[in-house]
This record gives sequence, C-alpha cells and structure tokens, in this order.
Amino acid sequence: MTLRSFSGGAYKPALPQEIERIHKASMAIFEEVGVEVHDPLALKFFHEAGAEVDFQKKRFFASENWVMTHIKKAPSQVILCGRDEKHDLVLGGTNVYLGTGGTALNILDLETGERRPTQLKDVCQTAKLVDALENIHFFVLPVYPGELPQEQVDVNRFFAGLSNTSKHVMGGVYTKEGIRKVIRMGEIIMGSREALRKRPIFSMITCIMSPLKMDAKYTELMLEVIEAGIPLATPAAPIAGMTSPVTLAGTVAQLNVEALSGVLLAQIVNPGTPVLFSIVPTTADMRTMAFLFGAVENGMMNALGAQLAHFYQLPIYATAGVTESKIPDVQSGYEKMSTSMLVALAGANYIHDAAGLIESGMTVAYEQYVIDNEINGMVMRAVRGIEINNESMAVDVVKAVGTGGNFLAEEHTINHMRSEFFMPQVADRSNRINWEADGALDGREKARKIAKKILKTHKAMPLKNDIIEKIKNEMPEVIMD
Repeated sequence: MTLRSFSGGAYKPALPQEIERIHKASMAIFEEVGVEVHDPLALKFFHEAGAEVDFQKKRFFASENWVMTHIKKAPSQVILCGRDEKHDLVLGGTNVYLGTGGTALNILDLETGERRPTQLKDVCQTAKLVDALENIHFFVLPVYPGELPQEQVDVNRFFAGLSNTSKHVMGGVYTKEGIRKVIRMGEIIMGSREALRKRPIFSMITCIMSPLKMDAKYTELMLEVIEAGIPLATPAAPIAGMTSPVTLAGTVAQLNVEALSGVLLAQIVNPGTPVLFSIVPTTADMRTMAFLFGAVENGMMNALGAQLAHFYQLPIYATAGVTESKIPDVQSGYEKMSTSMLVALAGANYIHDAAGLIESGMTVAYEQYVIDNEINGMVMRAVRGIEINNESMAVDVVKAVGTGGNFLAEEHTINHMRSEFFMPQVADRSNRINWEADGALDGREKARKIAKKILKTHKAMPLKNDIIEKIKNEMPEVIMD
C-alpha cells in the first residue's frame, strides 16, 4: 500500500524545444567549463569512468554522450518508504508529494511566540506534528539540535524523527560515522541490512556547491551514502545573479549541470543507486542583494526543473513553500502558495521545504506547519484537477431536477459532496456573528490552537521496545527521553 498521489504536469513554463535548448546549454557547460571536484576519490571515479579529468585544476569534463550514457543507469522511479506502508512515496513521472525541509536554527516557541534556538526536543515535536497532518507527506528533519556536539547530531536527529513519525524521514548528514550509525539504526528497525535496502524508511541529503563545485566534505559524505546504497538527494542551491547567472534560464542551465553531477557520481560508483535529481534554485533582491527563498521566480525555476527531470526520466527533489516573512502572516501565505502551487502543478515529485519554514528558511514555527498543511491540501486539490466523465457531467441529474429546482437533496450530491471539495480546518468560513462567538480568532491563533491539541493528544506509531533497547545498547549516545 502506498500513499495516494496525484499527477501534475499541467503547468509547463517551457516548450519542448526550449527544454532541448537548455539541455544543450548544460551539455556545453559540462564539456567546456566542467565541474570542480575536491574529493580525490570522487575525481578518480570520474577519471576511471572515462570522463576527461584535469587533476591539477580538480575538474572533470564530459561529452553529452558520456553524460547521457551514465544518466540512463539511474532509476526512473524511486520508492521512499514510511515505517507505515500507507506513507510510501512513489517518486517518478509526475507524481506529486509535499513535505517539510530545513535545517533551521531557530523556532517560534509555541507557548510564547518568541524566537529561540532549536533543540532536539523540537525535532521530536515537529515530527509528531507532521505525523498527524495528512497533507504533509514526508518529514525532512527541519531543525538542528544546537545543544548537541556535532558527532551526536546525525544519530539523534534521525532517531527523533523515526520514533515520532511513521512517514518517510530524510535529513542532511554531518559526519561519516554519523551516517554509518544512522544506517545501522535503520537496519535494527527494519530487521536486517537487506530489509532496509528493500524498504528504505529514511534517505539522506549531501549538497553540491554553486557554481559547479563538489566540495571535499560534502562529496566525502556523498560517497559514503552512495556506497551504502541508501536513497540520496544531492541538491545545489544557486542564487540567481550571485552564484549563477541573473537570468532564470541561465541559472537553470547551470543548476542542471550541478544536479546531474550528483546523479552521475552515484551511477559511476554504484549503478542503480536511488538518487534524486535535486534542485534548490533561489534568487536575490537586486535592491539589497539579500537572499530570497520565497520569490515567485523560485517557483518558476523549480517548475522548469521538473520539466528537465521529466526529460531525463529522473525523479526530482524540488523546492517550494518558503517565505521571507518572520511570522506566519499574510506575506507567508501568498509567498508559500505561489511557489507550492507552481511546482506541484508542474509535476515535481518530492517537493521539500513546503511546510513549517519562515524567515528565508532560518526559522520554523509550529503553527506554520498547520497552516501549510492547509495550503498543501489546496495545492493537491488543484493538482488533482477536474474529473470529466459521465458521472461528473451529471446530465441525468440535471434532467431529473429540471428547471427551477435544486440539487441539495440529490443522491448524486450526497455521493460527491465530501470528495469534490477541499475542506479547510484553519480557514474560517462562518459568518461574522459565529466567528465572533467562537473568539474571533485569526488564522495564526487558530493554527496554534490546533498544533497544541495535536501535540497533546496525537500518538505516532511507536517503535517496539526490543528495537529501542537494541539501539540503546549499540548507540548509548542516542537520547530517548
């Protein structure tokens, strides 16, 4: 059983011949500019696979034929599993899922509303909250536990996520030893090494730097994940006008090279590795040079990236649903909706950052997860589209009711009234008298109230006691309170 998805692809910012043109521009960058690789082992892998390598400049160059030959080794479909099979995600084609992202260093405290540094308890609480919100389909570890030493971060973040949600967990990683311990933890939970590879309940993120650089640290971590056969995202995050061309098309052409570089390395080292075409295109405010995460142009570039992923037949990790606003307010609403809607309608598969983040990704807010769950529900209703068939056209019903009648009591209405419309929980649709009688709450206050109730009452599917004991015995640094 897998989570039901709907197929996007209705929004296509580029014509087929324009996608081909971007592809050709990217291939020219591969061949004439190349990509810097600062990990000696990775550079050796590229060389042994037949790419042209300048060891002095730490750069590899590749022809279109070489690139496409290795890209074809990558799976066109990747399944990311939840501990509960109902949360399995089938990534590929134009299937659409939306979920969280991060790694934020601050959170708006649910009780005080004040911003404070994030802690491990916030990983636990956000996971629990997301577990209960049906339109947030996966959990990317969204915050950094600032109270822990770095060598304990990986294993504690992943345990906190996996033990508080049965949805798929993805996260960035910080040390090779941390990666190994997280993988071992997954093997304990699933019962064996083979069981984890068959049903990967978590995946990992290692970044590529813009412009066109695979740095030593991240690439070393990337190789560790690739060799273990764990699903992987390798995102690059160019900033248009700063670390990539100012034009959207130019940024996407460069980003395409960066995204394909991660796929290439994975397939050279371990053919068939489940890897996502991973993109985080961003912009800057040309008036101040401030980084922007919520600009509508970001949504447009991610939608274009989805078209490129479909062109290469690769599952895509895309980005939407962030805002520059410092609190959950009207700005956060329209910025989040504009990018999430565009990217989902384009048929991006795994849309991360689409819940919880504010302040250009630097902060999360508990109530924002509740609000974004509602935004995502509306987005998915739009992705689902309008069904046109004999039943939905309802000609027989119109004939039966005739002129001057009404359809409220018709069986057809009863059969479809719950499925045809999205029903919000945060948005208030009552009249003013009833709204005032219920306390005249605004959306943020209502969302905070919902978040508090979920955290007080919701119980995620627990890990079995023997699994917890085994993890505790092998990894005493794991905090289980």
